[in-house]
Amino acid sequence: MATSNLRRRFIAALLASFIVPLKAWAARWNQQAFEAPDVAAAKQALAMHDVYKDQDHGHAQIEIVAPEFAENGAVVQVEIMSRIANTTAIALFAPKNPVPLIANFSFANGGKPFLITRVKLAESQTLEVVVQADGKYYQAERYIAVSEGGCG
Repeated sequence: MATSNLRRRFIAALLASFIVPLKAWAARWNQQAFEAPDVAAAKQALAMHDVYKDQDHGHAQIEIVAPEFAENGAVVQVEIMSRIANTTAIALFAPKNPVPLIANFSFANGGKPFLITRVKLAESQTLEVVVQADGKYYQAERYIAVSEGGCG
């Protein structure tokens, strides 16, 4: 009986240790942005205002590496790197997807603003990347042609 009680306490403590991180994750989740019907509404939910085109004396500070043509829109690899100092977040938008906000990545102080991810694209479209740095927002774009949509 003592072993059974000890086992229950251990399991309860273990489950409790997972609940705290889940609550912290849920606090950062912006449901309104991820359920927005279009890019403008998603940007508004993320409080993105005055988004500037990415240019620094003619040199792009946001690098997007993605295929010009993707045979299958269900799996499109995208690499993004921001050379903008003090980058704290990178968001990806696919305007023609059913849910335009694909992802929103946050970076801790000193974190290198580089990511590789795979996205689904419903059809050929311009992938939009918005970088947050020092409270400002910078946007870069990359058109990707898709032969078979991946959101169906």
